[in-house]
Amino acid sequence: MKHVLPKLPYSPEALEPHISKKTIEYHYGKHHMTYVQKLNGLIEGTSFEDMSLEDIIKKADGGIFNNAAQVWNHTFYWEGFTANGKKDTPEGALLEAINKDFGSFEDFKEAFSQKAATLFGSGWAWLVKKSDGKLEIVQTSNAENPMRTGDKPLLTCDVWEHAYYLDYQNRRPEYIAAFWKLVDWDIISNRF
Repeated sequence: MKHVLPKLPYSPEALEPHISKKTIEYHYGKHHMTYVQKLNGLIEGTSFEDMSLEDIIKKADGGIFNNAAQVWNHTFYWEGFTANGKKDTPEGALLEAINKDFGSFEDFKEAFSQKAATLFGSGWAWLVKKSDGKLEIVQTSNAENPMRTGDKPLLTCDVWEHAYYLDYQNRRPEYIAAFWKLVDWDIISNRF
């Protein structure tokens, strides 16, 4: 199975001014595409060739894992955004779970932002649902993905420098503040 770069659910300029068209062109059009191309080259003729990304992530290591996870992580990241018609907070069961596990939505946002801002080096901040149903915020380095530890990803923030450097340079906290203006809580709630 050849993996493909999934189409963005919005135009490249749709996330401006929070994420620029130029960042989308590099981050999605070059970085994400390169992970797809490298993955396809690495899995050709191997037992991973006909596997889904999720199965590859759970079973592979080394370069195959890194590229498969980065394809999946980036797709998941892009799909969690909306350019219009968004809500500032989740509703229903997800909001109830956030309030239960973090005290309030504002406390959750602050804790998530802190995890994203303080991750040393490259990686991801995630909101995950544990096997017992509890919500937790986790950091993963490089290409790591919470599915490898049995967690269900709900939301992620890419804190690799290529996600924000063209727009925010070394001001990661400003990028994280802008990230919240793009989150599509309907999609995140559906993942819950």
